[in-house]
Amino acid sequence: MDPRFGVTLSRRGFLSLAGLALGTWALTPGPSRASGIKLPRRGDLRLVAISDLNSSYGSTSYLPEVLRAVELIPSWKPDLVLCGGDMVAGQKLGLSRVHLSAMWASFHRQLLAPLERAGLPVAITMGNHDASSARSGGRYTFELDRQEAERYWRGQQDALGLQFVDATGFPFAYSVRQHDLFLLVWDASSATVPAEQVAWAEQQLRSPQARSARMRLVLGHLPLLAVGQGRDTPGNVLQHSEALRQLLERTGAHAYISGHHHAYFPGRVGQLDLLNLGALGSGPRRRLQDSTPPVQTLTLIDAFWPQGEGATEGSSAGRTVYTTYNMTSLQPISSQQLPAQIRPSQGPPLRRIG
Repeated sequence: MDPRFGVTLSRRGFLSLAGLALGTWALTPGPSRASGIKLPRRGDLRLVAISDLNSSYGSTSYLPEVLRAVELIPSWKPDLVLCGGDMVAGQKLGLSRVHLSAMWASFHRQLLAPLERAGLPVAITMGNHDASSARSGGRYTFELDRQEAERYWRGQQDALGLQFVDATGFPFAYSVRQHDLFLLVWDASSATVPAEQVAWAEQQLRSPQARSARMRLVLGHLPLLAVGQGRDTPGNVLQHSEALRQLLERTGAHAYISGHHHAYFPGRVGQLDLLNLGALGSGPRRRLQDSTPPVQTLTLIDAFWPQGEGATEGSSAGRTVYTTYNMTSLQPISSQQLPAQIRPSQGPPLRRIG
């Protein structure tokens, strides 16, 4: 048990705290130059995680909260920026190639280019509004969306600052070894992750590059379990979620990070953290069994590596701290504002971290 927090260490010694529990602020805070926001003590690895940035179908504009986040993130100097998908507002039949291209051009100009100019590595996963993998009649329902998304991201691949392990399936599925982090991204832009991709994911997570990393994370758009009101339906969570969760546990993943439900919740099932990112863009949702008004959010992930004897490369003993902000008020969200658990209609409950 960590005496500062009174929280028992989890599997492999990781202490996972919900971002804005009061304990987070007991860590020596430092000001953000851009806003005066007090940040938690920086970990040995700092990630910024955002998701669901888009506005209404076909839109090429972004809400103030999204633009504010892009302005703030460089001053926090993260080692990596993660995006959980839905970066543009596609998934609408009838949008032309020209219109889809214009949406990606707007995303680039307003969101990605400022992060690239700041020298920040960026890893993304495809959302259903970016490049849905839903199929009908033996082909992708939104084939044009996928073509335009692939065209855009192939053009950005070398500028993302990522150290790829396997980029064969980029931008839909790929792996990265960044510092002491192994990141696997799979195509969870619909409810089905193809069997061959699941097999590839297991191979990647068992690879020497993954095993020698201090932390293994998996990023995808749809979650394993429902957390958001209006999204507790089969098409809005991954199929075979229990088998996928067991695979991630078995291969040593620390967390699965997802979006889509527009409701922030840092949960755990078994030994796997399920970090559900809230919407930074339009349409934030209430959590299941929670009447708290929905807000747009951004999450910091600080990972602290172990010190002293036994702290070797590949050792995953340590702790992680999730710190999440209401991006309208720029105020922290404490764990006391979150339900102790969320109970989806299918699958086990998610216990709140922290």
